[in-house]
Amino acid sequence: MMAFRSGFVTIIGRPNVGKSTLMNKIIGEKIAIISDKPQTTRNKIQGVYTQKNFQIIFLDTPGIHRPKHRLGQYMVRTAEETLRGVDVILFVVDEGISIGPDDKHIIEQLEGIETPIVLVINKIDKMDQQRLDILYNKYEKTGLFKNIVAVSALEGANLDNLTNLIVSYLPEGPKYFPDHMITDQPERLIAAELIREKILHYTEQEIPHGVAVEISLMEKRKEQDIVDINATIYCEKKSHKAIIIGKGGRKLKGIGKSARKDMERLLGSKVYLELWVKVKENWRDRDSMLRNLGYE
Repeated sequence: MMAFRSGFVTIIGRPNVGKSTLMNKIIGEKIAIISDKPQTTRNKIQGVYTQKNFQIIFLDTPGIHRPKHRLGQYMVRTAEETLRGVDVILFVVDEGISIGPDDKHIIEQLEGIETPIVLVINKIDKMDQQRLDILYNKYEKTGLFKNIVAVSALEGANLDNLTNLIVSYLPEGPKYFPDHMITDQPERLIAAELIREKILHYTEQEIPHGVAVEISLMEKRKEQDIVDINATIYCEKKSHKAIIIGKGGRKLKGIGKSARKDMERLLGSKVYLELWVKVKENWRDRDSMLRNLGYE
């Protein structure tokens, strides 16, 4: 019999390169929220992928970028702290040919680290072979990477090869989590993140990332298969509040309906969801707000 392997794998990269999509696709469930807007992930999300002979614990981190507020500082610090104490580092880049300042900053952070580093070139569905070869050669010259793997997280292309490569670097070890467990994140946090994901989708380019969600109630009704969830959406401006609510409350209803469907799949129960929208100016720079929302 093959020895059981297990270990921790951090997924790093600048914002919007597909880190959350990659983790979700490998695990087969939506753990981290997905959006086409950068800096979607704010917390370190732990996802668990278990098979007969191995268990991979993924740390999906916020995108590393130049922070403009205290929340941004927290996000970057969270991502960079995961570089220590893991068994494998996945550095995800996308189809952009140039190695930009954020990628260069990450490369600087990786220099001198002995942990195996695998470069993942994502979004191969958006590039031809010539573009891929240019990217491959540019990053190979850094001499940092044990392997370079090209994938499409969105389409699931080459993820089996990536998974097998990760497992080859894991040490023999115990099963840290039960077979059925796919995340260690509290249900309240995932519920809040699902609501925030729907806000990003429904408001498109109208709302920046000055939106947070706090779950004030999450309680299963006695003798009923219904979970009551009350949530407050915080934004930074009155104009943003109006956009989130929408004309006649239609946009907020759409956000709630879409989030509720995902919550019901997550919880395996009917969900009664109530949403409120409040303005908290400059909340991303207020320590008390960040602590209340679990960012500090």
